[in-house]
Amino acid sequence: MNELVDDIYESLKSDLNKAYSHQQSEYLLVRAGRANPHILDKVQVEYYGVMTPLTQMGTISVSEARILNINVWDQSQIKNVVKAIIQADIGITPTDDGKTIRLVFPMLTEERRKELVKNVKKICEDTKVVMRNARRDALDLLKDLKKDNSISEDEMSAAEKEVQKHIDKYTGLADALCEEKEEEIMTI
Repeated sequence: MNELVDDIYESLKSDLNKAYSHQQSEYLLVRAGRANPHILDKVQVEYYGVMTPLTQMGTISVSEARILNINVWDQSQIKNVVKAIIQADIGITPTDDGKTIRLVFPMLTEERRKELVKNVKKICEDTKVVMRNARRDALDLLKDLKKDNSISEDEMSAAEKEVQKHIDKYTGLADALCEEKEEEIMTI
């Protein structure tokens, strides 16, 4: 097979993998009624003038199904951590006793669950849009090769089928991940 075509396949696979990985990381941030330490992954705290990820400032643990405990190593920074969590707008108000910060996840109402499922479906659809854009880009590159007579009509046809095969595989993975997350959210 043509080396240029192989490069297009590799680029396509890379783009599809990035889109799928992004979907997975977005789903980790969706609250499903259970304490999930990943909800704090994007929280940044001003620590002596430098924005520092909360995960590098202390230990985050799940003490009960719906309670996250945050033990900050530098106790003088507890107020800054609480402030950063509030500013991150994760939908949970932290409480602290001077030593430990607690996040208590409320039970989800049926209405909130449906709202979360809608959000999960939107993330999935956004992922599939990115995947379709990657397909379009790959097909455009293949058409350029065909126009330059670098590949034949038959090679072009085979390459288009191969591109579609990759798209079908990754959109299937995205849909399966979406269904799994929906089920997790709707399970009481």
